[in-house]
Amino acid sequence: MKNLGKFIILLIFMSVSSLYASVVAKVEPSTIYRGDTARLVLTIEGGEVNKPILDNICGYDILSSASQTSITMVNTKYKKSYVLSYTFAPQKSCTVAPISVEVDGKVEKSNPVTVTVKPASQNRDANFIITLTPSKKEVLVGEPFWLTLELKQNKSAEVVDSKFIAPDFNGFWIKGESPTTREEKGNYIITRMKYKLAAQRAGDLTIKPAQLRIASRVNRRDMWGSFMPQIEWKNYFSNEVVIHAKPLPGSVKLVGEFTISAVADKTKITKNEAVNVTVKVTGEGNLEDIESFKPSIPGVNVFAEKIKIEGNTLTQKLAFVSDRDFTIPPFSILFYNLRTKKIERIETKPIAITVEGSKVNTTALKIEKSTPSATDEELVKVKTTEDTSHISYSWLGGMFAIGAFFGALLMYVAFRFMPSNSAQKKRRFSLKDEKQLLIRLLPYKDEDSDVAALIKVLEGNLYEGKKEPLDKKLLQSVLERYKIG
Repeated sequence: MKNLGKFIILLIFMSVSSLYASVVAKVEPSTIYRGDTARLVLTIEGGEVNKPILDNICGYDILSSASQTSITMVNTKYKKSYVLSYTFAPQKSCTVAPISVEVDGKVEKSNPVTVTVKPASQNRDANFIITLTPSKKEVLVGEPFWLTLELKQNKSAEVVDSKFIAPDFNGFWIKGESPTTREEKGNYIITRMKYKLAAQRAGDLTIKPAQLRIASRVNRRDMWGSFMPQIEWKNYFSNEVVIHAKPLPGSVKLVGEFTISAVADKTKITKNEAVNVTVKVTGEGNLEDIESFKPSIPGVNVFAEKIKIEGNTLTQKLAFVSDRDFTIPPFSILFYNLRTKKIERIETKPIAITVEGSKVNTTALKIEKSTPSATDEELVKVKTTEDTSHISYSWLGGMFAIGAFFGALLMYVAFRFMPSNSAQKKRRFSLKDEKQLLIRLLPYKDEDSDVAALIKVLEGNLYEGKKEPLDKKLLQSVLERYKIG
């Protein structure tokens, strides 16, 4: 009897291993609404199976997977089968390509299978409803408008977890967001928020849907027929929004309504002292398209910080350094005014800067030297001879002794009361003050490549937000070379 049992078991496995291997794929359900999930099911028949490793299906992440193995008898023959299932959430219709599976040492491929995705239906009775509503559907490039996102959630909806994915604003400036508001209306909790947007270019621009992923508990039968609580994710999508953006008239790049101002911290300076000017543009419009206000002024070094935008205000700080009087020209912008429907230009007033002790153009004096005549030369020789003939050597010796005495006395006083070398070398400014250091080095910029290299680093740190350290040895060499202290 024992041998008979062993024979039967051996016969079963021989039958199983001799089966024709096959891999069959199907999608359940084959048609879904956008936001729902589908399952790819692979049924594999054969002996030894190396399960395939899948990263995605149709380019969409695999949300969960499961497998089970069974042995069945059909017409006195035993069949061994594996069932592999993968859950995914396709957003558009696609065809799952054949999947390779190694069965009994051979590579088998599944059949291609198609899943159809229909547009998400905005069912009024759904647990979650998301809508996008623009304040305008036709705007000018750069013209601000509001996009309202509204989420309706049924109070009875059970939520274990949730993930919100904001709309895709590719092609738009995000100029601000409003605070989130909530209210209860009937069986729903309504959440609203607004995005302030502006089109970056002309044409039909699409705002992709917002997405909400909700996890809830469901009961599903396992392979043994028992109900098991599981977590199921479901996706909810909003509608798409298409905005038609029209180009601005003429060569204008800005749209809105603005004011502009320029304020200098001083109008009288000393040579190579910096004048700091703050330019501000305030108003509703595409501030992001305003370019740097840095002007070019002959004989003046101009440094500009990066433009900063906070809310409806644009700010740029500039520094002007020169050794002669100069005038800062007006700063201006050209824009299309939405209120007046006209192209307008606004500008600041010029700012005159006086530099104390500035260079003044003067006419060089011509000094003519007359050639002495022979008589003059003779007179000089005679006078010199007469003067030296009356000087006594004893008188010269006495004067030399007196001079030596007073010279020694002066040297003693100088060494006694002269400040020490460390005090002499003490600088009147800190080397950590990069702005002062830049001002001291500017006069030598054009004639010394070492100075130019140091100034490049200082400008980057001061006006471009960099944090590049200075070459200390090079700096010390330059300071000693030009006696900057």
